[in-house]
Amino acid sequence: MSDEFDGTTLDTGTWLPHYLPAWSSRAATRATYEVRDSCLRLSVPPEQGVWCEGDHQPPLRVSAVQSGNFSGPAGSTVGQQPYRPGLRVREAQPLFRGWLPHHGYLEMRARMVLTPRSMAAWWMVGFEDDPERCAEICVAEVFGRAVEPGASAEVGMGLHAFRDPRTPEDFAAPRLPIDVAEFHTYAVDWTPTRATFLVDGEPVRECPDPPDYPMQHMIAVFDFPDWPSDDPTTPQLVVDHLRGG
Repeated sequence: MSDEFDGTTLDTGTWLPHYLPAWSSRAATRATYEVRDSCLRLSVPPEQGVWCEGDHQPPLRVSAVQSGNFSGPAGSTVGQQPYRPGLRVREAQPLFRGWLPHHGYLEMRARMVLTPRSMAAWWMVGFEDDPERCAEICVAEVFGRAVEPGASAEVGMGLHAFRDPRTPEDFAAPRLPIDVAEFHTYAVDWTPTRATFLVDGEPVRECPDPPDYPMQHMIAVFDFPDWPSDDPTTPQLVVDHLRGG
């Protein structure tokens, strides 16, 4: 499966343009985005509100698309990627299964416009239909404060176990000689026994024992308003394509 982001509309059979809305609401988590020039363009403009205002620390603003979503009823603790124990669903979510890969070679070609208080990422997480199927394969995570403009950036990649007892915690952010403001291809070759992470076709690191269940895509750009920065640039993540096979 692949999405080249052609045309002018998002494929809502594949993507939900919200970020973990169960813990907030659809209205408060709506992404700022457009599809043009054969790219998905996510951004966090100054007027975008804070996600889960008054609860999540640190405060964050985010525009994201995700390829799966569900929750239990409002007031329950059943939902995806809870950010603290005992978190309660604020708005019940209908079941949505868009693109949930299970192994394969997956790649995203993208560029990032970041400030010292922003970050952009593509990761996959378990759907959590079973609470232990919750681990993460992070393919690319870049904080603006770890970018040397035009020269290099720390690119986070690896596994996060969360509440999955079978997945090891194995994450690192090697510094790579790339300009993330230009297009690069971030990829993972995911098999039942290992996940190999690549940038522009070159292997960077390998993690054994990755999650072995279907996972949903999460593509997002974040702004952290409490972090110090006087850079007025609007953070963006521009995705040319996402492919899997």
